[in-house]
Amino acid sequence: MEHEQPTTHHHLGVRLKKKFAGKSNLLLALGAVVIILIVVAVINFGGGIFKFEKNLTPDQAKAKAEDFINKNLVQGTTASITEVTDYSKSLYKLKVKVGTNEIDSFISKDGKEFFPQSMKVDEALADSTTDSSANTQAPVIPADLVKSDKPKVEVFVMSHCPYGTQIEKGIVPVMETLGDKADIQIKFVNYIMHDLIEVEDNLRQYCIGTEQADKYTAYLKCFLKAGDYKGCISSTGIDQKKLDACYSATDKKYKVMANFNDKSTWNGSFPPFAVHEAENTAYGVQGSPTLVINGKQVEANRDSASLLATVCAAFNNKPAECDAKLSSASPSAGFGEGTATGSTDASCN
Repeated sequence: MEHEQPTTHHHLGVRLKKKFAGKSNLLLALGAVVIILIVVAVINFGGGIFKFEKNLTPDQAKAKAEDFINKNLVQGTTASITEVTDYSKSLYKLKVKVGTNEIDSFISKDGKEFFPQSMKVDEALADSTTDSSANTQAPVIPADLVKSDKPKVEVFVMSHCPYGTQIEKGIVPVMETLGDKADIQIKFVNYIMHDLIEVEDNLRQYCIGTEQADKYTAYLKCFLKAGDYKGCISSTGIDQKKLDACYSATDKKYKVMANFNDKSTWNGSFPPFAVHEAENTAYGVQGSPTLVINGKQVEANRDSASLLATVCAAFNNKPAECDAKLSSASPSAGFGEGTATGSTDASCN
């Protein structure tokens, strides 16, 4: 007995031609052949261009994005997704809340790609082609500055807040330019947002600034390039034994590590850092960076030219150093030596 052979594309075509023998049905027959061939292709080549990924529901996308952000993008705090909306055929738009800040982000509907933010391509291109100096700032001087013979300038930061490092990059050249004509100090916000590494670097910088002040600006300039404290201690000639002794004494005096390890002392998700607690309380410091001149909070752009102009406006009589020409390019946020496009008033709080 002759066995029946499996149906092939050719046999399917023959059968259809017989079924639709009439001339009036020829187009229908050809259409059926095409449809069957497509079905066979989908079955046989499902791993190729005909493979479709299943989209996540908005709730699934929310859960996956929160898990990814909290495990990979934030430390010392918890992010939450407050809203998920359709943005396009392939993207969900997310509202990501971190502390008091809310950031628009995106995730692909299959859950495989996360986009921290969108950038307006046409606007950025227009800015870069029409104004090559778009990253420079015209100094804006506060009208109600408190004046003195020797302004006291206190810059409150977190050592790993990208906006704290940004203003530090801007203020260091001002410190070098004015020298002892002004009393400019880097101080620390009274809570930690960037985990143990920030606790340790806050303590190191505090000790270098108070006990090895002649090396402080050199150390800070080095540290702001890449956050490499070991390399910067070595290259700037910091006395390691002296630093270690100060680190231990300061930790003990302000119970820094004890509080870090005791979550009952935390303010929500944030451990305290009480080294400059009195100043934080007196000035109402609520985030990094906060600029205080002669006891009053002041707003200023973060480029060196703007910061020099702001500090110099607080003198009763400006010294000649105030005529120095410093960079008006806004420093990039975070570690590194680049510049940012335009100014920013973003902060860690």
